[in-house]
Parts: sequence; C-alpha cells; structure tokens
Amino acid sequence: MCGQCLKMLIKGDMVRSGSFTITHSSLFHGQGLIFPSLCSLLPILAVGLVPYTATAYNASGLSYDFYEKSCPNVERIIHNVVSQKLTEAFSTAGGALRIFFHDCFVEVGSVPPTLLSQEALELQCPGIVSCTDVMAIATRDLLNLVGAPRWEVLKGRKDGLVSKASRVTGNIPEPTQTVSELISLFKSKGLSVLDMVALSGGHTIGFSHCDQFMSRIYSFNETFDIDPTMDKDYAQMLQESCPEKTFDRNIVLPNDVSTPQAFDNAYYTNLQKGLGLLSSDQILALDPTTQGYVNSMAENQQVFFRHFVRAMIKLGEIGVKTGSNGEIRQDCGVFNS
Repeated sequence: MCGQCLKMLIKGDMVRSGSFTITHSSLFHGQGLIFPSLCSLLPILAVGLVPYTATAYNASGLSYDFYEKSCPNVERIIHNVVSQKLTEAFSTAGGALRIFFHDCFVEVGSVPPTLLSQEALELQCPGIVSCTDVMAIATRDLLNLVGAPRWEVLKGRKDGLVSKASRVTGNIPEPTQTVSELISLFKSKGLSVLDMVALSGGHTIGFSHCDQFMSRIYSFNETFDIDPTMDKDYAQMLQESCPEKTFDRNIVLPNDVSTPQAFDNAYYTNLQKGLGLLSSDQILALDPTTQGYVNSMAENQQVFFRHFVRAMIKLGEIGVKTGSNGEIRQDCGVFNS
C-alpha cells in the first residue's frame, strides 16, 4: 500500500479539491495514508544561512562527495527529474516533505518504488545510489524550486531493513493535539520547541483532508458552532468546500490559504489572523510557549528560513543507516532479501 501511495504522488494521480485538483500531501498528519519511510534522513547543511562549518565527512561516515567517482552526475539527474515532476504536479513538493518528515519520526522501513529519479539513475549508475539518498536530494531540490533555501546534502546512507506499520501510531503529530502534547512528541525525537514551530512552517505548502479540520467548523462545542480562534469568513469558505451533509474525505484544501504554491512565511502571518487550517497549527500562535516564535517568523522570513534549515539538520540526524545497518535497494518498494 505504501508503494502505491507514493506512485500516486509521483505520477500525479489527482483527488478533487473544490474548484481545482491536487494530489495528497500534508506535512505532519498521516491520516488516511501511511507514507513510506526513508529509513533515516541524512544530516543536511544550509548554505549561507546557518553558521556551521562544512566538512567533507560527518561522524556517521556520510560525505558530500560520496558518489563523486561512482555516480558523479547523481544530483544533476535527480534535479532534472524532480523539476519536470513539479511542473506536472505542484503537490509533489509538499508530498516529498511529508515523507521526509514522517520517516524521521517513524521508521516504517520501506521506501518509495520508482522514486522520482530512481529509473533515470539506474540507467547511468545501476545499484549505486540508495533510495534514501535519492529522496533526501529530491526533497531538497523540490523545496528549493518552490522557494525554500538550498542546502548541501550529505550522502552515503543505506536503505533500512525494518518495516513495521505498528510504529506509526503515537509517533506522528495529530491535528487535534495540544501544544503540550506536540512538545512532548518532538522532545522525544530530540527536537526543541523552536524546532517544532519552524518545522510546522512546512505547512506553507501541502494540503489536508476535510476530516482533519471538520471538528473546527461544525459543532465545535456547546457554546460555539465554529472554533472561535478561526476567522469566520475563512470558516465559512471551508464549510462551502467541505459540506457536512455531503462529506467527501477525498476533498483536500491547501494548508496555506494565502500563498499555497510558495515556500514562504505566510503560514505564520496566517496564524496571526486566525487563518490556520488545522487546530494544531492555530494553537501555536495562541500558546505562550510558542507564540513568540510564531510572531518572530511571521515578521521576518529569513528568520523562518534560518530556523527551518537548522531544524531540518537536527531532524536529519535521527537514525542514519550506514554499513551493515542497511542496504542499497534493488527495488525501492521491497527489501533485497
């Protein structure tokens, strides 16, 4: 099932969304679809934004020039393919980021079949580049193409040897969680409150299903029919797109109502106006623990970019696989043996 989900994402199979169509892709919340794992994300280094010293290798044995001799054109091949995929389906960027994030939190263990550039790479470098490295580079490039800062990617990771869907429950942020619950979950992964708020900014692209926010726009509680923290006009627009009586869970709406096709800081300015789609997003602008970070990133896009990349670096240091801890998949959808 995981492989088929990603095939839908990459090939651009569409679902209905009001007056336009898009593919499945939201960052944190895995409701409805379990996306395949990257089995570990390599550490990444921002260029020109983060004061880290670039070295050729890191403690896990990864390097920037890992494929210099075995597959010197790896990044160019991947970039060319994902650039084309993005023109075919913009939601590819949000979908890739979602998969990238989910694997850090849950090692489901399988990686996407025919992942973006795998077929193109196999023609030039058969059996050389891991599926996890392909995904890491592809995600970086896709985000950069829609406006995110670019970073250099360490390479040389292996694909994982474990695949357990049972690991998903309790390890992925949910749209109804409180700030305290979210902080606890992120802390368990070695991420700070600031990291959490910055990574939440990934919702500046991507989409969510109606059932992830229906409780905010219908029968919210005994006092309010609509969540009082949500802008009323925005809530009415959502009701028109997601009618309660003719509910269709295939309908999806953009997480960022202002600039859904740009990786920018509008996500945070939306929260300040009550335009957060998911409850777990909107509460970040209201809770004293996270409000200051939201305001800072809303005020200055470069502050968001800087903290986003730093958070991605930490995110990417979770569970790197090298050596005998992994393998180079012959087929990204299944283990070699």
